[in-house]
Amino acid sequence: MSDDTNASPPADEPGFAGFDPAPVVAPAAAPAAPTSASPYRVLARKYRPAHFGDLIGQDAMVRTLTNAFAAGRIPQAWMLTGVRGVGKTTTARILARALNYQTPEGGGGPTTDLREFGIHCKEIIEGRHIDVQEIDAASNNGVDNIRQINDAVRYAPVSARYKVYIVDEVHMLSTGAFNAFLKTLEEPPPHARFIFATTEIRKVPVTVLSRCQRFDLRRVDAGLLVSHLSGICKAETVEAEDEALAAIARAAEGSVRDSLSILDQAIAHAAGTITLDDVRSMLGLADRARVIDLFEAVMKGDIAAALGELRAQYDAGADPTVVLTDLAEFTHLVTRLKLVPDAVKDNSLAQAERVRGGDFAQRLSIRILARTWQMLLKGLGEVKQADRPIMAAEMVLVRLAHAADLPTPDEALRMLRDGSGSVGSGQGMPSAPRPPSGGGNTALAARPILASANPMPEMAAAPRAQAQPAVMVASLEDVVALASQHRDITLKLALERDVRPVRFEQGRIEFSLGAGASRTLATDLSRRLKEWTGQTWMVAVVNAEGGATLREQAEAVKGQRENDAASHPAVKAVLERFPGARIVDVRDPRAAEADTPATAAAETEYLPDGEPLFDDSEPDFDGIDF
Repeated sequence: MSDDTNASPPADEPGFAGFDPAPVVAPAAAPAAPTSASPYRVLARKYRPAHFGDLIGQDAMVRTLTNAFAAGRIPQAWMLTGVRGVGKTTTARILARALNYQTPEGGGGPTTDLREFGIHCKEIIEGRHIDVQEIDAASNNGVDNIRQINDAVRYAPVSARYKVYIVDEVHMLSTGAFNAFLKTLEEPPPHARFIFATTEIRKVPVTVLSRCQRFDLRRVDAGLLVSHLSGICKAETVEAEDEALAAIARAAEGSVRDSLSILDQAIAHAAGTITLDDVRSMLGLADRARVIDLFEAVMKGDIAAALGELRAQYDAGADPTVVLTDLAEFTHLVTRLKLVPDAVKDNSLAQAERVRGGDFAQRLSIRILARTWQMLLKGLGEVKQADRPIMAAEMVLVRLAHAADLPTPDEALRMLRDGSGSVGSGQGMPSAPRPPSGGGNTALAARPILASANPMPEMAAAPRAQAQPAVMVASLEDVVALASQHRDITLKLALERDVRPVRFEQGRIEFSLGAGASRTLATDLSRRLKEWTGQTWMVAVVNAEGGATLREQAEAVKGQRENDAASHPAVKAVLERFPGARIVDVRDPRAAEADTPATAAAETEYLPDGEPLFDDSEPDFDGIDF
């Protein structure tokens, strides 16, 4: 084993929470070339925390443990959970060291003040103390392994104060192993303590969790992680750009171990000063400024520029999935800056992200940003599953750019309600968008700000071409006539029989349904009207009491005309002369003459005394049923 006394104590496993750039046991001033006597150790092990003061980003846990040790309220078991690399195993070793802390003179007790090493500390941190056993539950997950712990826990520790069992990835234990552990875990001997670590807390039975004191280790903030990496670079006498360290922190996603592993790789890759280009080239990341340019092109609806920028980044070595991921991250950043303006002070952000992200946050609405986020999430899944990711990514950008100038659902409803005409087809940016009535920062207000300087003529003219519908529809009767003209008999009969009109205006129809009507009538009617008129119609079924259906209106008119005809003296004379006769139909002679005047004249009927049955001023009768 190496006698590297100038560095902090080594560790077998690289899971850790953080490192104080100026620890009590400081690293060497300059990294020496590895030799057979002092082999090279990766940064994740070299700068592994040795006491609670070294931990970063876990202040709540450190405070709770410090108060518990000071008050003597030490539980028999702890459960540490969190994502990979935030310090679960490292915290477990520090806890074992705190439990067994003893000065060289033999004094001391359980404490969290561990800045000076005791007689057991070095062996515990190195993972080779006889009374501190680390068990990998992934490979020791059976009942027999737990039975061995249950048998051994009864014996007192050899040299330390407590016998400590650290079980890593405890969720990997089998159901039988968990059950075998319960009794010992609930009532362990006074000299035994258990520390569990897991990344899958949901897989741990509740019966085990109830016997432990749980700590959720948080992801380390990106700004804090950048400061931590900067301190390590100074200790290693390595120069690195702040933007390069910020890119490493973002790629690590809150894991200190991952960040140090990436930093280790970047030092070897750069062979000198670590630049942003080095990190981007090493990780296959897209240029942050170019991602912002891509975002701007998409928000403007400039499909050609967006596809060109994506292809340029792809040719430079960027992965399409990474590009879309970065695009989604920037969308989230803009949304966050809009809702929390103080987030611009985050020192993990690049200068371009602060300036341009804040500008986009002022000019774009939450609805636009939310829609972009949802489309990117769906598109990322498609890109990951596609055989040709670049093609799938291009299609995602096409959808985003196409939807950039589309109104949101509430805006579309407002346009229809205000009678401003048809909703744009989304083919291009309107040349003179109507300002929103609400006065807020809506999608319509954001669109002209990001509009292209010279939109394509045919694209800009598309909304104007649809300003007036090809077919004018002013009443429900016009809709029925359209259905008859297009030979949609089913819809025609439904409109006549089941629709009770409540409100009818250009682009909007509201009605209530009669008994037994189809529940999809409104959807079917909206779709048909769009096909027939070229205009988007808002068709809704409401709970209000509507008027009479067209069939009821026709029957009422027919009944009134029959009553009027029955009261005519000539008709009365016919009905009296022919008992059992009844009126079958009544027709307007003027309408009949307009259609077939010759036929109408030929079919004039007379009474037996030679008088005509009808004169020109009275309605004509189709016949009397005898």
